Amino acid sequence: MKKLIVASNNAGKLKEIREILKDVYEVVPMGEAGFTDEIEENGATFFENAVIKAKTVSLALGADALADDSGLLAEALNGAPGIYSARFSGEHGNDAANRRKLLKELEGQENRKAKFVSVIALYKTNGEIVKGEGETCGRIAFKEEGTNGFGYDSLFISDDLGKSFGVATSEEKNSVSHRKRALIDLLRHL
Repeated sequence: MKKLIVASNNAGKLKEIREILKDVYEVVPMGEAGFTDEIEENGATFFENAVIKAKTVSLALGADALADDSGLLAEALNGAPGIYSARFSGEHGNDAANRRKLLKELEGQENRKAKFVSVIALYKTNGEIVKGEGETCGRIAFKEEGTNGFGYDSLFISDDLGKSFGVATSEEKNSVSHRKRALIDLLRHL
């Protein structure tokens, strides 16, 4: 099976990508492939950040690399946290603090509509960039529901599933997730 380096060390994201691509690629995290530097995500869009990560890892390792940049967009917050989803609370990767801040920002809001967006970039050693996009719609719960998943999963009630990603099994989530839809879109372009 062909190996695919993924420009991420996020355990939750890597688990999902592995499960979704298990029949197509052997997913190798960038750290396992030998890339341990920090990557500054200073793009203005999900796509720009995905390209920054994929290109950095690809050039450093001399191999094709895939990166996902994704986040939660709350309608009542004009699309926030958006590209800042992982660092919404000010501390990168503090999921619990990010969820608390989201609930605080939405206090008193009737409009709880939200969507998860994922943009995937595959940077090839020849400089070609292949893009995949996906989204899944739902709403933000008033309190956390379930402990499955990561990030905002316990607050996101999926329109497709009728329950939070925090309650859903990984199989259920992966069947409708923004990341799966983005990966399928990417595979269509390969």
